[in-house]
Amino acid sequence: MELYQLRYFLAVAETGNFTKAAQRSFVAQPSLSQQILNLEEEFGQKLFHRLGRKAVLTEAGKTLLAGARRILAEAEQTVGELKNSPRLGPKVVVGAIPTVAPFFLPAILAHCRSNDINFNLQTQENFTRPLVELLLEGKLDWALLSLPLTEPHLLIEKLYSEPLLLAVGADHRLATAADISFADLRDEIFIMLGDASTLASQTQLYCGDNDFEPRIGHRCGQLSTVKSFTALGLGVSVLPQSARSATDPAGLVFRKFTGSSPTRDIALVRHRRRQLSEGAQLFAEAARAVVGPIPLAQIKIIDRAPPLPSSS
Repeated sequence: MELYQLRYFLAVAETGNFTKAAQRSFVAQPSLSQQILNLEEEFGQKLFHRLGRKAVLTEAGKTLLAGARRILAEAEQTVGELKNSPRLGPKVVVGAIPTVAPFFLPAILAHCRSNDINFNLQTQENFTRPLVELLLEGKLDWALLSLPLTEPHLLIEKLYSEPLLLAVGADHRLATAADISFADLRDEIFIMLGDASTLASQTQLYCGDNDFEPRIGHRCGQLSTVKSFTALGLGVSVLPQSARSATDPAGLVFRKFTGSSPTRDIALVRHRRRQLSEGAQLFAEAARAVVGPIPLAQIKIIDRAPPLPSSS
């Protein structure tokens, strides 16, 4: 059953005549009559009593009439809404870890709006393992993930590197320390994201490299919770540079690590065998463009710690 067949049926029902219905529908009468016969064959019932020049609805025809009017009205409404709405553009489904999504995705969208790049972006924010599973199941076009990744079915394109910073409360002893290393965190209580977080795993690895196991006092589901607990002095946290925001809670201090600063790598990841749609290609180009002109490694880290008092 096609929409044009329902329109022909409705025209016959409302005019009561095949010739008039064909004229109203701007189609030859034999063509219109054939489509009505096709409908009757599909339904296995006669829709009209053919009484000479008059066409009168059968009981089956009366039943179809109400449904045909409803279907055609809904179809016309949908077409009208699409014509009157802004063009959505090609669809792309992107996943991102919680320490990337709030910072990098808005930058990509801002770039696209400034350059009139149009695609219909749908996003999922989650930890690395669930996003990898969605990539493998073909439910994501791209994912923005932290390296390393070892899944052989994925294509990985490194986008950028960024420093990891120490976050502490303003009253913490390290808020004003001249030099800070991971070894200085040996006796601290850590505030981290959940077990599935790549950032939490990286922090634990850096602690292991300095011969200690972190004492984790709080596991949080949201980055904003990590920041709030840290600002309250409940422990220390290690956060990416991009996580800093003008809306951070009062009393949250970010400090650079002295010497060789720990970093993390962020990559654009997709399934090896997934064909890139138009929307997926546009998103990837936008992501590369955002990173290219302003590498995060070139952004100065503003140390919020107050200056040390003079010895004089």
